[in-house]
Amino acid sequence: MEFVVGQRWVSQSDAALGLGIVTGIDDRRVTLGFPAADEERTYAMENAPLARIRYQPGDAIRTFDDEPLTVRAVEEVDGLLVYHAEDQGGDIREVPEVRLTSHVRFTDPRQRLFAGRFDRNAAFRLRVAARDHEARLQASPARGLIGARTQHLTHQLSIAGDVARRYAPRVLLADEVGLGKTIEAGLILHAQRATGLASRILIVVPEPLVNQWLVEMLRRFQMAFSIVDSAAQAELAEAEEEAPENPFEQSQLVICSLETLTNSARLRDEVGQAEWDLLVVDEAHHLDASDERDDAPYSVVSGLAERIRGVLLLTATPEQAGVAGHFDRLRLLDPDRFSDRARFEREQGQYAEINELIEAVASMGPDHPDLTPRLRHWLGDSFDALVAEDDPVQAVSDALLDRHGTGRVLFRNTRASVSGFPERRLHPLALDCPSLYRDSGSHRGEAGLTPEAGHAETDWLSEDPRVAWLERTLAGLKGEKALVICARAETAEALERYLQLQAGVRSAAFHEGLSLVERDRAAAYFADTEQGARALICSEIGSEGRNFQFARHLILFDLPVTPDRLEQRIGRLDRIGQGDTIDIHIPYLADSAQAIQYGLFNDGLDAFARPCPAGMPVFERVQSDWLSALDDPSRSPDAVVRTVREQCDAMRQALEAGRDALLERNACRPERARSLIEAIETEEQSPELHAFLAEAFDIFGVETDYHGPHSEVVKPGDHSPLGPFPELPDDGLTMTLDRATAVEREDLTFLSWEHPMIQALMEHMTATELGNAAFVTLSVKGLQPGTVLLETLFRLHCPAPADLQLPLSLPVTSRRWLVDVNGRDLSSVLPHDRLNNLSRNLRRKTAQEALPQVRPGVETMIDHAEGFAASELTAIQDEARQRLEQQLGGEVARLKALQGINPAVRQSEIDFFESRLAAGQEAIDRAELVLDGLRVVITA
Repeated sequence: MEFVVGQRWVSQSDAALGLGIVTGIDDRRVTLGFPAADEERTYAMENAPLARIRYQPGDAIRTFDDEPLTVRAVEEVDGLLVYHAEDQGGDIREVPEVRLTSHVRFTDPRQRLFAGRFDRNAAFRLRVAARDHEARLQASPARGLIGARTQHLTHQLSIAGDVARRYAPRVLLADEVGLGKTIEAGLILHAQRATGLASRILIVVPEPLVNQWLVEMLRRFQMAFSIVDSAAQAELAEAEEEAPENPFEQSQLVICSLETLTNSARLRDEVGQAEWDLLVVDEAHHLDASDERDDAPYSVVSGLAERIRGVLLLTATPEQAGVAGHFDRLRLLDPDRFSDRARFEREQGQYAEINELIEAVASMGPDHPDLTPRLRHWLGDSFDALVAEDDPVQAVSDALLDRHGTGRVLFRNTRASVSGFPERRLHPLALDCPSLYRDSGSHRGEAGLTPEAGHAETDWLSEDPRVAWLERTLAGLKGEKALVICARAETAEALERYLQLQAGVRSAAFHEGLSLVERDRAAAYFADTEQGARALICSEIGSEGRNFQFARHLILFDLPVTPDRLEQRIGRLDRIGQGDTIDIHIPYLADSAQAIQYGLFNDGLDAFARPCPAGMPVFERVQSDWLSALDDPSRSPDAVVRTVREQCDAMRQALEAGRDALLERNACRPERARSLIEAIETEEQSPELHAFLAEAFDIFGVETDYHGPHSEVVKPGDHSPLGPFPELPDDGLTMTLDRATAVEREDLTFLSWEHPMIQALMEHMTATELGNAAFVTLSVKGLQPGTVLLETLFRLHCPAPADLQLPLSLPVTSRRWLVDVNGRDLSSVLPHDRLNNLSRNLRRKTAQEALPQVRPGVETMIDHAEGFAASELTAIQDEARQRLEQQLGGEVARLKALQGINPAVRQSEIDFFESRLAAGQEAIDRAELVLDGLRVVITA
């Protein structure tokens, strides 16, 4: 291929991009702009899926200002084409190819039919089915949420359904530990990509979680991310003879550790230079705004959040790291809205009143005379319209939630409102504190929580009674797995060596001194059910991010300093979907700081029995007294325990009545989630995907074998007349269409309408010429032998940027007309499905021999069908404009009204919907019904 700037090419893999123009060339790559789709793509010259566009004399063309012309002659000047074309006035003009419109079509079933290049009947049927399924799915409210390998959990789908449809969402996902924030984020990312709202995504996580996120995004959401780290940067630099390319621009989906960015000024610059649509930051509660260095974690994330339009922060309980930290994280999302911490705290004080009002509306009705004045205060002039709704209780309740200060920014569910969690069973045991610790004083103070630090390994392993207890406890578990967590990496290493070498227990260590590969290997060894480790010994990093819910025994070899660390530890096993009771084993040394800490956690916060969202705020309030109690284990801690318990009870009640209750109402709106679940299940329970795949496997020659209940093995056949099946591996795969089976069996490939293989098949059937021309015969009463009919299919062609989401108002619906030579439409007499059942393939040689005789009549019938299409296009466009106005115009009006009383609504979001409405109207004006398929029918 030879490229010249200004040439016009078309993508062979994505005809919907329209006509592209070469905008840049280097030694190995060529860049094309696609104005019709508002996209730019770069290809390797050697294997670019591009075709040169050269119109021939007689072809109809249009210029970029939509002037129609007819080509009369073509010449080439320095690699660029110049068309001599006739305008409607009969004048000949020179038109350089760069002036051609980008809104064009390239496939022509008419040309294929008359050239004798028609397909088998099955390919035509599959193309029609693909078009119908594509139109239905693009208009589905569940679009983007169908393909995830997850259970249908109401609280997750409620959040995902709300956030995923927003332009550039900037939200804080703050569910309690174990509720699945990663899955919520994955659902949002998957849906935003499916609807075209986002394509380039950056995920920033702590280094220990990089591979876990990589696997989770691929396994659950079929999103293949690339990892960028210092090693990847070095490899890229070594491979490039000249200046290395930006590693963040080599993939649309990138995962990078926060440590990589804080440790490399160059990578910080390169990640900032790349364009992104969405930023995801996990474990955001560790970001400390008080550290203002350029390479500090908060500064790095803040810089990215300023440049990237969409941001998802994943964090633990909102105030787990304190009110100031919580406010700082909200400031990352909207620095204008969250600029005054004092005002923010005053707003939080109103949450209990709003929640009480919502409960009163549910029980008394919004028109109750005791409530009306208060509702008018909160809702203003919109109150009367809301009461007039079909469901006034729901309308008023939703309005109060929408107007809640952080309701559109902060989403939080608690375990109290979500079912499916296991019980916790506590097994504490007080052990005698050894003289090794008492004599050295290492049993006192904050350091007394890890008294082995500073002592020789051989000494404390032999004298610390927790070690012998651990050996006995593991032996007593009779083969069950146990997760052991301690604060220090050195302690974890020592215990693992002891268990392996002296106790004969298969175990593995997991700590920050290991590489990512070594940590993943240790986690996999622990997960192995046959020859795997019985115990995984983790340092504190093991209590964050990594989930081991296949085990049910948690051994806390020591206790952390803060309540949030304790909850993170317990949350590694205590997660939604955990089928067993969690047994928490706590050996602690009597008359030591460990015993005091156990009492404060258990008797003060009740933190072992249930999550404690009040834990960190209470700890911060009484931190001085708390730590002082650890300093002198001989003194009774009862007074501090009592203070902690009283403050914890008071704060828990306030949270349950105020902020937490209100956030839970906003985060989980069951009626919306149920509607989404019903839409997803409607698609899954329909037999259409199975039928579509069965026909596709048949015409592509794919072999299928029974594997087990709800599963099959599929692999390429020895010979496929249509080429390889899209995205099917050479060695095949084992698939299931059943969600429950897929969730239980991770070794199976879960195929849904949104799986990349199905999407690739749909694109192959609709974006290529395959199946757009066929020649069949049938025998039916009422039609004389030799009668020729023509089944015509037209598709709505409307090139537009993906983020316009036009399919919601203008689905790519096919239009069908079955015409005869007299121009009669027989579609209702012989519907498509009936014609499929009656028609049979005509031998290619016979069809080619008959083609010259039937061609004049077929051309006449095509003209008749195009007349039908032209008359229907206006009605389709009018309906699409109305639907677009209802969807986007209504959303603009809602956001403007909401912005007046809730400053969390960003002006950029309103501007986006207004511009999308205008651009959508323009795109609909350009829409046309394009001939997409022809099936010649000759009666026998």
